[in-house]
Amino acid sequence: MPAAAARCPLLLGRHPLRRSFTSSSTRRACAAAGGGGGSEGRSPAYGGLLLDAGGTLLQLARPVAETYAALGRPYGVTVPVKHIKEGFKRAFSAPWPKTLRYQGDGRPFWRIVVAEATDCTDSDYFEEVYQHYAHGDAWCLPDGAYRTLHDLKDAGVKLAVVSNFDTRLRKLLKDLNISDVFDAIVVSSEVGYEKPAPEIFKIALDQIGVEASKAVHVGDDEAADKAGANALGLECWLWGEDVKEFSEIQDRILARD
Repeated sequence: MPAAAARCPLLLGRHPLRRSFTSSSTRRACAAAGGGGGSEGRSPAYGGLLLDAGGTLLQLARPVAETYAALGRPYGVTVPVKHIKEGFKRAFSAPWPKTLRYQGDGRPFWRIVVAEATDCTDSDYFEEVYQHYAHGDAWCLPDGAYRTLHDLKDAGVKLAVVSNFDTRLRKLLKDLNISDVFDAIVVSSEVGYEKPAPEIFKIALDQIGVEASKAVHVGDDEAADKAGANALGLECWLWGEDVKEFSEIQDRILARD
């Protein structure tokens, strides 16, 4: 999930501000938001659906730069939101010297990103930011995602998450009450491959028992998602371009009888 800065698995904290960003009731409402029209009278055109996490299945509840600024005030962060946004984008897209960007909990990578974005190297501040994004309240599912995924599962479609993410992802999916719907959750920091490496897609396909020619991947990054999936012979729909709502994904997967 490189590219869009506003979509990464940023960092979150147990700061008093966290609850003010997105209340639990708002999160639950977002997670359960309707969409899709059920699966009755339809049969799957694809046997498997792979989904990117950050920027596709997981959306930020509040823009990253605003969150960094708000959490940073007690630590002396005074740089403008625009500066934070530009710094974040610059640091996130910079070449990473190691094999994996997200190793384990991803702290080494995110420490650099936060410092570059805010000009603040305070360890306590970094931990606030990191922990903030470790909680579901900082994230939201797109409209209709919850309903669509359950309808597809009921129709016999195998579901998997395939994400360049650190070890916080599994907890986030649980917080959003969506983890149980997936037949596989493949996280780059756990399997040792990052998109666009075809290996990470193959691991997911093997885990759900579906061939690449009978599955589709949905992600928001041209290089990591589309190029990576296509290299394995896996069709890919770009989120925000090919499909803009989860109901569209459902309509394209479930063909009317």
